[in-house]
Amino acid sequence: MRFSANLGFLWTEMALPEAIVAAAQAGFDAVECHWPYDVAPTTVKAALRETGLPMLGLNTRRGNPGDNGLSALPDRVKEARAAIDEALAYAQETETQAVHVMAGFAEGSKARDIFLEALRYACDHAGPCTILIEPLNRFDAPGYFLQTTGQAAAIINDVGAPNLKLMFDCYHVQRTEGDVVARLEELLPMIGHVQVASAPDRGPPDHGDLEYAQVWKALKRLGWDRPIGAEYTPIGQTSASLDWLAALRAAALD
Repeated sequence: MRFSANLGFLWTEMALPEAIVAAAQAGFDAVECHWPYDVAPTTVKAALRETGLPMLGLNTRRGNPGDNGLSALPDRVKEARAAIDEALAYAQETETQAVHVMAGFAEGSKARDIFLEALRYACDHAGPCTILIEPLNRFDAPGYFLQTTGQAAAIINDVGAPNLKLMFDCYHVQRTEGDVVARLEELLPMIGHVQVASAPDRGPPDHGDLEYAQVWKALKRLGWDRPIGAEYTPIGQTSASLDWLAALRAAALD
């Protein structure tokens, strides 16, 4: 199994290029981030080349303080398109593989129509990038437009673009729906990226309500061969939270 360090959660005390180096030194196989836009893409690309790590994904901007994405907001269409353009341009310059288009706080049929239009626009302009959408649980992101995998699957089907995929965050799915392994089995053809963290505390994936030993077995059985995103909150220094990764590496060698 291969793992990607989500640098929106891990090594956040470091500048993004230094965090990329730290992830490589810790043994991660890839990196991903949230909003890298304050760092020149040439600087990020240099760090990726130095380490040999691919950048798996980044997010469209959240918007103004208090926003959590723009693409389902009927009165923010122009800003949402600009955010998509910016993310795709940054991804192209850094050879990032996917862009997560954030929906934002919204509800209703009008918001859904606007979100579908934004996703069609993103998919049409994505080039080699995959476009991702991610349901967020109602406890951490109350009022977020996209809340369940079923809702996301229906949107992916309605958009009908081969480069639109589901970001399957096991933590969010466990908090909202449970039965993570069954959801993985059901949705595998739609899944573009998998992320992990413990539930309910969003710590490292080695404790909590979600039994990750079963998740690892299921992903292996299903033929998942891409890096899995470690998007969890470390307690203290990131380097002190990596026992789970060392244990999995050791188990693979046995």
